[in-house]
Amino acid sequence: MKKVAILWSSPNTDGLTASAKDEIMRGLTDAGTEVEEIHLNIKKLEHCRACGNGWGTCNKTGACVIKDDFAEIYRTISEADGIVWISAVYWSDMTECFKAFFDRLRRCDAAHNQFLAEKRCVLVACAGGTGRGTLECLQQFERGLVHMGMRTYDRISVGRYNREYILPALYAAGKTYADRLENGFDMYY
Repeated sequence: MKKVAILWSSPNTDGLTASAKDEIMRGLTDAGTEVEEIHLNIKKLEHCRACGNGWGTCNKTGACVIKDDFAEIYRTISEADGIVWISAVYWSDMTECFKAFFDRLRRCDAAHNQFLAEKRCVLVACAGGTGRGTLECLQQFERGLVHMGMRTYDRISVGRYNREYILPALYAAGKTYADRLENGFDMYY
């Protein structure tokens, strides 16, 4: 059985982002995938301090000097077969909570560990306003994943105006992602 980590961030536990997370998670579990849900907003996560000369020890050791929940989350996603990244969209970007985690992850993984290289991921951006910022948010996610050598399998934009047909599509996306993790991806890169 494959294992997928779902990282999501929104302070609203019953809003659009939570609904998107629930649907993709339901698709994954219905397909027989083990899922580990990580709600970043309830974790203790500090921002990168850019220690030392600006690069810190993370690029030499692959570990962050800050003692919070980062190391546990990093271990969980490193051990997963796949990762689903879901964020509410603020100012055309992922949440500040997600950025705090993502910046530290990129420093530890891209420069030293490369535990996440070649992992296939699904990206989901959820905007409750106009929805205009979802594409930029997905682009920011993907830029960071490229630095770490991960591969994006799907990019899904969710807005309040498309939620009625996108939420069921997220269920199907979860099932399809589970199948691809088990049976292989039909994509070249």
